[in-house]
Parts: sequence; C-alpha cells; structure tokens
Amino acid sequence: MKTTKYSSNLINQLPNNKPVVYEIQTAGGNKNYIGTAKRGRVTGRIAEHIGTIPGAQVKIKQFSSIQEARKSEAKQISKFQPKYNKQGK
Repeated sequence: MKTTKYSSNLINQLPNNKPVVYEIQTAGGNKNYIGTAKRGRVTGRIAEHIGTIPGAQVKIKQFSSIQEARKSEAKQISKFQPKYNKQGK
C-alpha cells in the first residue's frame, strides 16, 4: 500500500498503471472515503475529491483488475463505513 499527503501535487505522483482502491484519511487515520479508480484514472479520480472531502493523506492499494478492486472496496466500505461514502450505492 502506498501513502501520500492529500494534495494535488503529490497525488499526481501516485502510480496510475493499475486499478486501485484508495482511502482518503484524516491526520488521525480515520477513513473519510474509500473508492476505486481504473487504470489510467487514479490521479484524476482522487483529485476530483480535493475540496469536497476533507483529508490529510491518501492510501492506495493496486489490483490486477477493476473487478478485484471493486470487491475489495465493497468489503472495506462495509467494514469501516466512511463518513463520506453514500450508503446503498
């Protein structure tokens, strides 16, 4: 898992070559949002949240397929119930 600060400049340095599950976290490590991004859309997708979802850092975990990433995302959302994830989506 790779971690970086939640800022436009640093997000652009994240790997973009595989699908990911990403977590936007507070400084204390609480998960505010969990999402997936397709290969080639990682940095753009995370950048869309800047200004709307507060956070201090972003963690990503790469997967070999978007299906694997979405399955992992669903498990994590169910387990952690992040504040900014919409229920029943």
